[in-house]
Amino acid sequence: MGSARIIRVASADSGVAATTLRDGIAALQTELGVSAEFPPEVEEAAAAAAAAPRLPELDRTDLPFVTIDPETSMDLDQALHLERDGEGYVVHYAIADVAAFVAPGDPVDVEANKRGESLYAADAKIPLHPKVLSEDAASLLPDQVRPALLWTHRLDATGEGTDTFVERALVRSRAKLSYEGVQKMFDGEGFGDAGYAGSLELLKEIGEKRIALEAARGGVNLPLRDQEISVQGDQWSLEYRDLLPVENWNAQISLLTGFAAADLMVYARVGLLRTLPEPDPRDVQRLHRTARALGLEWPAEMLYPDFIRSLDGKNGKHAAMAIACTRLLRGSGYASFNGELPELTEHSALANEYMHVTAPLRRLIDRYAGEVCLALCADQPVPDWVTSAFTTLPETMRASSRTSGAYERGVVDLVEAGLLHNRVGETFAAVVVEIDDEDKQKGSITVEEPAIEARVTGTTALPLGEEVEVRLESADVVARKVSFTMA
Repeated sequence: MGSARIIRVASADSGVAATTLRDGIAALQTELGVSAEFPPEVEEAAAAAAAAPRLPELDRTDLPFVTIDPETSMDLDQALHLERDGEGYVVHYAIADVAAFVAPGDPVDVEANKRGESLYAADAKIPLHPKVLSEDAASLLPDQVRPALLWTHRLDATGEGTDTFVERALVRSRAKLSYEGVQKMFDGEGFGDAGYAGSLELLKEIGEKRIALEAARGGVNLPLRDQEISVQGDQWSLEYRDLLPVENWNAQISLLTGFAAADLMVYARVGLLRTLPEPDPRDVQRLHRTARALGLEWPAEMLYPDFIRSLDGKNGKHAAMAIACTRLLRGSGYASFNGELPELTEHSALANEYMHVTAPLRRLIDRYAGEVCLALCADQPVPDWVTSAFTTLPETMRASSRTSGAYERGVVDLVEAGLLHNRVGETFAAVVVEIDDEDKQKGSITVEEPAIEARVTGTTALPLGEEVEVRLESADVVARKVSFTMA
């Protein structure tokens, strides 16, 4: 969120020692009732499963898959291989097969259904599955033969999907690549003579065509920067980071798979969907007023997805506008169905029917949705253990999503307070990115350096989208809270 440039504050003298934060993170975990540790019986079951997975007969280790993830990631859910097919393309997308290791009702499955999803916060991750599975035996690590759900998508020359099939197969990733490393390849370093080079070169071509299709159907992608925790040795700090182009191209392959999964399930009238209702027209009208207040041109005939695509996240006023637009994306959820479609089937921000299926190591519901699609493609009944969970999965995921958000926010708040606790009374450059509805003298800011997002109070109405000077009034590490006033 927020202001104009990426801020990096990872030097030793600008960070906060990890030892200062450990007690705070432990307290937050206790408060939320979460733990990175697993019960002994779960670890034992996971170790036994890791040693004896249920392997498929189909062998597609001939395909030179690669994974593309953050540098330090070890829970690798997805590997891709791309090739031309006449004027179109074939996308092979391998997804970690968690069900090859986890059986319905076993200790790992029961614990995963309690957790719902992995919780992330720098090096304080709380995994969905024990690491012997999520970061080892089930992860699509390089040079390891792994069971996977192999999605094969055929695309036409525009990048539009024309056919999809998913089946179990053995796969082998050739390389564990990072977003930064792959972006450098596209930016001039080249792809070398690796066996996967030709596949990787197509990622930009297919990704950009899929992004164009997204715009044409009215999809929404807010230009918001990530506020991330950076760990350098024993120092933790905060930075703002823009998504690299390769991250957007790679995300389009995941979205393609989610759209295909939803199509399969909607057609068969059985499965799970990720949904988001259409925005309330009153909210859109309100955003028009916000745009006028910021001095941004929004022609009456321009639909809101097109307006959002015109925003530049590096511009303070545009960043404030993008944050205001997040109100259009509230209300997402999951819907299950078996025989009759739910009233709402579409995800309005994606302008399409969609379902998560590409991160089963990190998100519980993906395993179930993947099993539905496997059964449908094999012309087999959906397993009872899958359909019997339809009644509980949406609420499980809603609860885990709330916990995930609270954990991520709590750890970031803790780091912010730790960075600032010795700087009370100082003034900082900031941008006002949000103003409260009820009290225009209160709102939110992004501080330029260090990379802080915080609340602020003024004595007059706050100037939305404007650069301001703010004074740090308090920074309480125990309470995980900082407060600013207008200077």
